[in-house]
Formats: sequence, structure tokens, C-alpha cells
Amino acid sequence: MSARQWGRDLAMGARFAFAGGREGWTRALLTAVGVGLGVALLLLTTAIPNALAERDRREEARSDHTFGQQELPRADNTLVVVDADTTYRDRDVRGRLLEPEGAKAPRPPGVAAFPADGEMVVSPALKELLASDDGKLLRERLPYRISGTIGEQGLVGSQELAYYAGGKGLMERLAGPAGGARIDSFGNPDLTSSDPWDPVLILLVLVVFVVLLMPVAVFIAAAVRFGGEQRDRRLAALRLVGSDSRMTRRLAAGEALAGSVLGLVLGTGFFLLGRQLAASAEVFRISVFPSYLNPSPLLAVLVALAVPTAAVLVTILALRGVVIEPLGVVRTARPARRRLWWRLLLPLGGLALLYPMVGQGDDGGNFNQYLVVGGVMLLLIGVTALLPWVVETVVARLGSGGVAWQLAVRRLQLSSGVAARMVNGIAVAVAGAIALQMLFAGVEGTYTRASEYDVSRAQMSVDVEDRTDTAATIAKYRDTEGMRKVTALSDIHLGDRRGEAETLIQVTVADCASLREVATLRDCRDGDVFAVKGSEYEGDSERLAKPGTTLWAESDDSGRPGDRAVSWTVPHDIRRAESREDPTGYERGGILITPGALPEKLGAFVSTRLFLSVDPSVPDAYDHVRNTAARIDPTVQPMTWRSIESNDRYAAIRTGLSVGAACVLALIGASMLVSQLEQLRERRKLLSSLVAFGTRRRTLSLSVLWQTAIPIGLGLLLAATVGIALGAVLLRMTNTSVRVDWPSVLSMTGIGAGVVLVVTLLSLPPLLKLMRPDGLRTE
Repeated sequence: MSARQWGRDLAMGARFAFAGGREGWTRALLTAVGVGLGVALLLLTTAIPNALAERDRREEARSDHTFGQQELPRADNTLVVVDADTTYRDRDVRGRLLEPEGAKAPRPPGVAAFPADGEMVVSPALKELLASDDGKLLRERLPYRISGTIGEQGLVGSQELAYYAGGKGLMERLAGPAGGARIDSFGNPDLTSSDPWDPVLILLVLVVFVVLLMPVAVFIAAAVRFGGEQRDRRLAALRLVGSDSRMTRRLAAGEALAGSVLGLVLGTGFFLLGRQLAASAEVFRISVFPSYLNPSPLLAVLVALAVPTAAVLVTILALRGVVIEPLGVVRTARPARRRLWWRLLLPLGGLALLYPMVGQGDDGGNFNQYLVVGGVMLLLIGVTALLPWVVETVVARLGSGGVAWQLAVRRLQLSSGVAARMVNGIAVAVAGAIALQMLFAGVEGTYTRASEYDVSRAQMSVDVEDRTDTAATIAKYRDTEGMRKVTALSDIHLGDRRGEAETLIQVTVADCASLREVATLRDCRDGDVFAVKGSEYEGDSERLAKPGTTLWAESDDSGRPGDRAVSWTVPHDIRRAESREDPTGYERGGILITPGALPEKLGAFVSTRLFLSVDPSVPDAYDHVRNTAARIDPTVQPMTWRSIESNDRYAAIRTGLSVGAACVLALIGASMLVSQLEQLRERRKLLSSLVAFGTRRRTLSLSVLWQTAIPIGLGLLLAATVGIALGAVLLRMTNTSVRVDWPSVLSMTGIGAGVVLVVTLLSLPPLLKLMRPDGLRTE
């Protein structure tokens, strides 16, 4: 057969798709919508690498300082930058205080002019938040007048909260612990991480992409087969006028090609619409600008070629098992039973590809990305191949029941392939999700760990920088709304001699209530001194804590070693105390002193840390603490404790999976709804006939529910089996013991069933509309 004949037949089939009146247009539109949803998600996926690269580029372009960078002298082109980050209701707020030192000082990206002292330029999202009622507490923390907004080039996301505020005398802040530096330019490539990726994390990324994209491909393949029964009747009419079977299949492929091309157009429109809507959305704290979502030209061309090609191939392969004769389509006769052997080859082939990489996850070796992608794809494709056989085998053995049950079972026995196609996508998604959840649960211990902080004793900590009035600072925190308890621990390190001390001892200064957080004290009054025993790092503490020993403290005004020295003699009435872990998990040693026993001359040498216990029942208790800290010093950010600490890359991959899964679930629901509506539209005359003969609408509604429930139940069972098998193989690849995460298995299958239930409920109103006797009317 010549290419010219192929082209002529495909073109004729495309004309049939759009020249068949309302029926033809409706069928083509349904196909296009189903394909378009998948194309939009594929285009979004091809844009992800560019979006991530653009976020990194903008983050690098606005980077200002690193720890340990070379100090610059003041000049006409220098700028002092001080960190002023904060957190508001679990959302990070990026803040910087700026003080230009000359006319040529560099401006941050996206900032047209430096804000004056007491002013700030803010991101659009932060400006909107501050203007709303929800931003009341944050307005108290940022008492600057808004003088402008940060342009897109200075932000990494449309919903990012960021500001630049003007300040004076910022170099004095840098003499203390405040983060910042004097710089002469923005943009520091040294801030980007060059650490190689863990092979297990690379494996997670590969599997996430395959698992998220496979359901999309399955839905596109199913969408091009919408309207199959009416199409077959039209093809029989073409046979009657002289078309042979091969030409008929090419004409059918032309119809599918037309729907897929229209789907590309709609998909591009959906993508462009979603691209614009992306600027107003934030999913799992990630937001983008529309300009980020530019698909890779090569990948976009690949999608544009692959979708129509797949539509033609899927249609031709689907019609190989259909005998189209001039008097009708031999689909309602007893079809040949589906064969199982070749369907089993797909998952077995996937296991064979993955098997060579078992155990490579802990020796620094890399996983072969082609074998990983190929193996996972074959296992998931195996779900789509096995599910039609499973549905056909099971429904053939289903017995009698009520009228609704019999209608559903008979319908499934006649067209089990249509039912399997409808749930294939959800089954693939659930199988992949189960495997990923098992993998994440298995390696979680490697990338997450329990924090050393005891969150039952304190939930926040903050350092007090003002040594001249520490008591007033502590009182401000105690008076903060929602504060339960403030534990103040001040530290001094004293040496055994003046000048270059050979040994240092830690001295902790606090009241009796706070000292009981770090030691077991039988009796304590202000003026007592204790020598701590049982700490993990005792060293020479016992020798230095002997009564009568003279200890020395030396520092300059900033706390660094200098010429000013003060001595202190260990009192003879010092008592013993047993050490206990403080809220950070650290066992303190050395000497404990109550304020009444601390000489006034040593007060200037202490550094104080507050451990804060807040009442979670008080609304915004954490933000009230942050507001107190900002009133004392806007560069101080109280540290919020977490019971679990996670690897940043691992957390980013898990967040990416959540974002992608949300998009795929939305696609699954929309595509299944389109498929369900298409099937109901094809059966409207049958439904009208049943209603005309007296069948109750409730019975018909239940039959539609059973027609969905039986295949989805079988599909979820198969998906759980394949997902557990894939998850076990992936765990063995990472050299992790195999453990089935049953809560994840049940939750993933429950989510899949929930999506189907929602789709079924949404299809009931159109179903009720179709169940009318006037649906038998034919024009």
C-alpha cells in the first residue's frame, strides 16, 4: 500500500469526523477534550525542567553573601545587606535590610530604587497579604512604609513573600551575630549546591516521573477510542458501498487522527490557560510565573508527533479484533477469549530489567536510568494489558442477581474492553502510587530522623543579644501572648589562667527553675552554686570546679578574646548536682550559678539563650513570639523546633510528587467524566427504551453504578498487587528490607475509589436527563 493511498484514506476519515453532523462533531469534540487534557499535562511536564532551572537562576541572581566571604572596604559601589528573614503562619518571608554606601551601590534584581530608612519594597503577594485582614500580625512585625514592589526578576515565584527594607548603621549589626555582609554585586554561583545526588534520590526522581506520566499516556490512548460503537456502525455502511476491510481501518484511523489533532489544539489552549492561572496558585508552597512554563521545543515537538501517531496505531490495533461486514459489526457475537501468556510477558520483562540493579543502593553505585525507566514502564503497562483479561474472566463467571445487577453484568460481558479502558488509567496511577509510597516509607529512615529537640519542654528558642538589659528582654518574652514558660540559660566559658587558658569550663547562669531543666537539684535558692556531675563532656571540669580555684573570663566588647580580663573564685560552699539533658538534648557540665551568686563584673561576659514553651491553643502563638523578637531586634529570628528533621532534596522530591499527583488526579477525574458521558450519550436510545418499557430510573442508576464499581474493584485489586510487587523490587534495589506499607496501600486504593465515586456521582444528572422516553425520537 502506497503512502499516497494511506494519506488519502486518512484525510477521508478526518472529513468523516467533522462532516457527520452533530453526532460527528460531538464524538470528535469528546475525543479532543480527552486528548487535550492529557496533552496539557504532557506540555506542563516538558516545561518543568525549564521552570526549575529558571527558579535556580533567579535564586542565584539575587544571592548576596556567603559565610566566610572576604570582607570588603567601604567604597562608592558597596552595599550593606543584613538578613531579616521571618516566618508567618508556616510561610517563609524573605527579608533583607539594605544600606547603600555610595551612588554606585548594586541594586537587587527587580528593585528600581533603594528604599529609604523606614521604607520597604515588597513582593506583590506580600503587599496583598499586608493589605488583608489576615496580615494584621505581620504588619506589626514589618513597621515599614511600602514604597514600591519587587519586579518579577527579583522573585522565584509569583506567591513568594519577600521584602527589602532600608536601614541605617547596619555595619554595627554585623559586628554581632546578625547574618549579612558588605557586598559590591548580587549573584553568587558559589551558593548553588554542587554536591552529587544520592543514587537513591535519583531513583526516586526517575520513578516519580514515570509513575506520573504513565496514566497520562493511558488516558490519551483511551480517549482516541471514544465513540467506538457508533463509529463501527458507520464503518459497516462504508463496507456496504464498496470499501474493503483495510481501507475501513484506515478511515477509522483518520477519524482518530482528526480528533487527536483537534486535541493537540485544545491541549495547547488548556496549557496556555493553566499557564496563566499558575501565577495565582501555590501548591505545597511552590509557585511559578507564567514565563517559567515554557516547554522545551524538542519535547513539545515530540508530543505533537507522538500523540497523532499513537492515535493511528491504537485505532488500527483495536480494530484487528473486530470483523466489519456490510451488514454490521461482528462485535456482539461471542468474541475469542483474550490470551494471558503475552500479557504476563510485560510485567515479567519489567522485573527482568530491574533485577540486575538489586542491592546497588548503598555502595555508591549508580542505577542505570534506562533500565529503571524501561522496567517500571513495562510493569505499569502490564496493568493495562492484564486488566481487560481479568475483567473478562471475572464477569463471565458472575451469577444472577437483581435487575440492576443483571443489566450491569450483561453490559460488561458484551463490552468488557470498554469498561477496562475506562479504569486503566486509575489502575496505573494507583499501582505507581503504591510502589512509590512503599519506596518512600522504606528509605525514609535514611533521609529523615527524629530531632534532638524535646518539643514537649520547649517549641522555640532565641538568642538574646543585648547583654546590658537581659532581664528586660526576658520579661518581654514572658509577657507575650500565648507564652507558657520561658527558660533562660546564660553561659560563660572560664579559663584556668589569665591569657592563653589551657582548659575552659562551662558556667551556666540561671534561676533555680531554669537550672532544674539542665540538672537534678534537691534544694535550690538564689545564691547557690553547683558543680555538675554525670555529663557527657566532663573533661577537666572536676579539677576546675574545686573550691578556691581562680577562673578567668577574657573578652573585648564584642565577645572575642582581648585584653580585658575578670577573675572569679569558686566558692567553698559549692554543692554537687547530677546533670540532665537540656531541651536541646545536650548534657551540660561544669558549674551552675544562680543570679545571686554571679559577680556583677561577670555579667557582661554572658551569652543568653531562651527556650520558649508556647500554648498551641492560643491562635497564632508562634507569630506573637516572632513579633516580640522583631520589636527587640528585626534581625533576630526565633528558631521553631520540629520533632522530625528531613533531607532537603528528599523533601523536595516528596513535595514534587504531591504536586504532580494532584495534577494527575485532576486529569484522571476529568478524563473519566468525559469517558462516562461519552458512553452514556451512545446508550441514550437504549436507556430511553428501557424507561419506555417501565424500567425504574433507580434500577438504571444502580446498573450504571455497578458497571463502574465492578471494573474499578478489579482494577484496584490488580493495581495493589502490581504496586506491591514493584515497590518490593524498588526496595531491594535500594538494599532496604521489604515491608508492605499497608496504610499507604489502603489510602492509595481509597483515593482511587474516591475519584471514581465522584465521577459517578457527577454523571448521574446527565444520566437522569437521558432516561426519558422522548430520547427514542429520531430526526
